[in-house]
Amino acid sequence: MANLPVPRVQPLRCFRHTGLDYAGPVSIKISSGRTSKIGKAWFAIFVCLSTKALHIEVVSDLTTQTFIAAFKRFWSRRGPITDLYSDNGTTFQGAKKKLDEMRQLALSHCQDEALANFISSQSISWHFIPPSAPHFGGIWESNVKSIKLHLRRVVGDSVLTFEEYSTILSQIESILNSRPLCPLSDHSLDPLTPAHFLIGEPHTAVPEPSLLEVNVNRLQRWSQLQAMVQGFWKRWHLEYIASLQPRNKWQLARENVAAGTLVVLKEPNLPPTKWLVGRTTAVHAGPDDKVRVVTVQTARGIYKRPIVKVAILPLF
Repeated sequence: MANLPVPRVQPLRCFRHTGLDYAGPVSIKISSGRTSKIGKAWFAIFVCLSTKALHIEVVSDLTTQTFIAAFKRFWSRRGPITDLYSDNGTTFQGAKKKLDEMRQLALSHCQDEALANFISSQSISWHFIPPSAPHFGGIWESNVKSIKLHLRRVVGDSVLTFEEYSTILSQIESILNSRPLCPLSDHSLDPLTPAHFLIGEPHTAVPEPSLLEVNVNRLQRWSQLQAMVQGFWKRWHLEYIASLQPRNKWQLARENVAAGTLVVLKEPNLPPTKWLVGRTTAVHAGPDDKVRVVTVQTARGIYKRPIVKVAILPLF
């Protein structure tokens, strides 16, 4: 098992490094009345890689244009991001291409050098995990599982409208952002939650009284808030990151797979007695020089797979 990726252990603003996934579909009402039509909807899940904070957007289809609209809503409410991580879904591939085209178009029509530099600096690095490797995106896959669990409990077999789903998913977002990460202090019963990094307090906190009538000379609120935020990140660094370190599986080190190795791909949809055999043409090592992804040449074409999805054939 590899070390934690760098974005998971950096104390950055929420959603600076974001994981992305789609879940669904769910049935929705697209018209009112006795004979209301039933359609489908999905929800886009944005996960902060540092704090596990969550943002959910409901989308009406899987087109690139709909995703870009949802992404703009996310960007407007959560702030700019630098890196986006996702699987290789066609929606995400098309969205990345569209965003690159929009950025190039803006740069080509920009006459102001300062404005062009600003647009260039706002570019997003989009990272795709290897195909057929959902464990590479475990941080957002676990959130998809949690959202579906709460959704089944609340909705059941009911068919809701688009607005009703938006409301319910916003409440589920609040619930998941209030989940405990680690103790907030050694003597407190309150846990540190993703909401602390979003709004400075848990979603269940009692509203504070207004300080507008208090003499400004008596207030040191800004210093208190700064110390509070720094305390959140210190506890995050000392307690939460340490809880992510244990390795639950893949604990035995093995030799790296070399190029030219004969392997069998573990493909779930092949019929009986059919085996997809090929040879590795390239190996992709991580920062620790361990190979976890390989490119395999088969009779059907070239596949990029994690090593857990290939079986090495022994030499006799």
